[in-house]
Amino acid sequence: MKREVIYNVKNLHCGGCAAKIEDAVNSLSYVESANLNFMKKTLVIALNEIKEDLLEDLNKLADNLEPGTIIEEVLTKKNTKVTYSVENLHCGGCASKVENAINELPNVLEATLNFMKKTLVVEFSEKRDDFLKEIKILADKIEPGTTIVEIEEDPSEEYVEPEKIVSIKQSRSYKKELKVAIALFLFFLGTFGIEETKLKLAVLILAYVVSGGNVVLKSFRNIARGNVFDENFLMTIATFGAFFVGEYSEAVAVMIFYQVGEYFQGRAVNNSRKSIESLMDIRPDFANIKIGNELKKVKPESVKVGAIIVVKPGEKIPLDGVVIKGNAALDTSALTGESLPLDVKSGDAVLSGSINRNGVIEIKVDKDFYHSTVSKILELVENASNKKADTEKFITKFAKYYTPAVVVVATMTAVIPPLFVGDFNTWLYRALIFLVISCPCALVVSIPLGFFSGIGAASKKGILIKGGNHLEALYKVGAVVFDKTGTITKGNFKVTEVFTSKMSEDEIMYISAHGEAYSNHPIAKSIVESYGKEVQIEKVKDYNEIEGQGVSLVLEGKKILLGNYKLMETNNVKCPKIDKIGTIIYVAIEDKFEGYLVISDELKVDSKQAISSLKKMGIKTYMLTGDNEYVAADIANKVGIDKVYGGLLPDQKVDVFEKIQNGIGGNVIFVGDGINDAPVLARADVGIAMGGIGSDAAIEAADVVIMNDELTKIVDGINVAKITRKIVTQNIILVLVIKLVVMGLGVMGEATMWEAIFADVGVAILTIFNSIRILKK
Repeated sequence: MKREVIYNVKNLHCGGCAAKIEDAVNSLSYVESANLNFMKKTLVIALNEIKEDLLEDLNKLADNLEPGTIIEEVLTKKNTKVTYSVENLHCGGCASKVENAINELPNVLEATLNFMKKTLVVEFSEKRDDFLKEIKILADKIEPGTTIVEIEEDPSEEYVEPEKIVSIKQSRSYKKELKVAIALFLFFLGTFGIEETKLKLAVLILAYVVSGGNVVLKSFRNIARGNVFDENFLMTIATFGAFFVGEYSEAVAVMIFYQVGEYFQGRAVNNSRKSIESLMDIRPDFANIKIGNELKKVKPESVKVGAIIVVKPGEKIPLDGVVIKGNAALDTSALTGESLPLDVKSGDAVLSGSINRNGVIEIKVDKDFYHSTVSKILELVENASNKKADTEKFITKFAKYYTPAVVVVATMTAVIPPLFVGDFNTWLYRALIFLVISCPCALVVSIPLGFFSGIGAASKKGILIKGGNHLEALYKVGAVVFDKTGTITKGNFKVTEVFTSKMSEDEIMYISAHGEAYSNHPIAKSIVESYGKEVQIEKVKDYNEIEGQGVSLVLEGKKILLGNYKLMETNNVKCPKIDKIGTIIYVAIEDKFEGYLVISDELKVDSKQAISSLKKMGIKTYMLTGDNEYVAADIANKVGIDKVYGGLLPDQKVDVFEKIQNGIGGNVIFVGDGINDAPVLARADVGIAMGGIGSDAAIEAADVVIMNDELTKIVDGINVAKITRKIVTQNIILVLVIKLVVMGLGVMGEATMWEAIFADVGVAILTIFNSIRILKK
């Protein structure tokens, strides 16, 4: 399983030497990848295997290339991840600049600014008291007025009803609308209602000040801070140039419609953000905790395990637990995508985030809020948009170089042609068109929004995708590899046959139940349940679980072996190899074969349909299982899987999976649910955990979690990824083509500022609305 370690690098003063050290570390056989950041003096290494003397090797290697260099491990407990709220940041391009600048700060391991959610997540190697002050200054330098506040949990226990307050943002929005309305009135008055030249110019200048005064002020402030190439600078230079060449009405129109476009762009982004967040509106506001005969309304975070809570009709279940009184029908659609209600009664387990549609139920809490289902889901969804897809990263880098390049071309357009053909004003006007078009906001806003929408659409279907990078990886899948038990089959085992040559069936079941009593494996539990009597656990001595084979123990003074055929072979127990449909559990006493149990499982209802749909997409299917080859082949044949590998130990699953990966064109998905699947899930291009019954280890290691265990959700996830990719590609092509066409027309004198504004703000609005179409599909 891949392991990532982080180191601090000291006394390294040469960028060239840093590159040499990075190359040398990458060449080590046990290193999958290494990244030495010379600016931040950190070395991040992904390891293929654990190397005990790794730090010693690294120091020798570094000292050899750059004498005096010291590499020290960053202790995990020192790593700090802090989330900040970001307000008054209205430009996607500026958001990228703020993110890049924060990433360059010392001790910052990674900073991710999510423009859609207005959050900044920073992970750094050691806590710095002045860090918040530093990033506030930095953000305000790039985009004046930006505010950054650390998000802190309210420590109070009692729930307080939220007050109805007037939104400051809404107030600001009304002010902007009023300014635009006044500017439009003055613009039409000056353009069409006044003939006298000086008065006409005065009214148009007033309209310009009302609509664009703040833009001009921002651009001057930014220039003073050394931040030149932003949208405020571009609009200021373009409109000043238009005034210079005598296009007064056009200069005002550009600024007004730029502001109108920005307003609608902001509205579109905010509305789409709300619509996506509403899909996962599962956070409970309060819990009714029962104290004696009274109910107290408290925050879910304050409720402890073992407490009794009451959930009334229409309320969300705030914490995971077990119903101890009452009946109800639960709406679990926000968790699983399942539209049919779930009926629960006393003794049934219930998940937080479900909505009680009828009846009053009392629940005994068995997980605190931070370990509950709703908290895990919210954490997954909230962090998902911080993991950027390669396309997003490329667009961010592209925008970084694109705007300065266009400014250079615009300058050349204004200066060089007049040297040969004259007519400076005409060529200056054409250059100004370049400046208006050059803002990359349409790309840096619409592309992340596209992936954000895709993650939201998948969440609505009960598919939790942990990042845009994983959503993008789902688009180009070449093969899907399945585990068997609990994935293709239900994992509901029962003993269907007991064989013994000398002993009675009751004796074999007695020995088997006592032997499996310590295990949490579903097969072990099915044996204990089939025994149906009380297990005297104190009789079991020297219990030992043998990975991938079974268990050994001493029961009433006799050595017992329970497990698969490999366990018998390893201990030199002579026994026939049983070929029957089901899992065979061999029983040996004192190294002598005494009988076997046949454990049967059921196929999931949608397994065959899911495999068929994947194959229609041209995706190959495989199955890896620890069960015997005969059972594995039977299951694979029933559902139509292309190739099956049976009788595998956990480490063998990884080896076989890697061989499949190497032979497939495209990404390879692994789908599993058990703790033994975690290493393969981590190795896969996309690891999918069946979340409903999946282990915490599998869910932690996976990239995608399916909440209701339906295999057809894999097909849904791939379809969402394909739609997302299609729309993101449409946006990129639409933006670049329109901008390039208008640039070309501008150079030839066939385009005006009006077309330039459409190519900038108008296209941004079009691509934003195109991105949120993913939610409708």
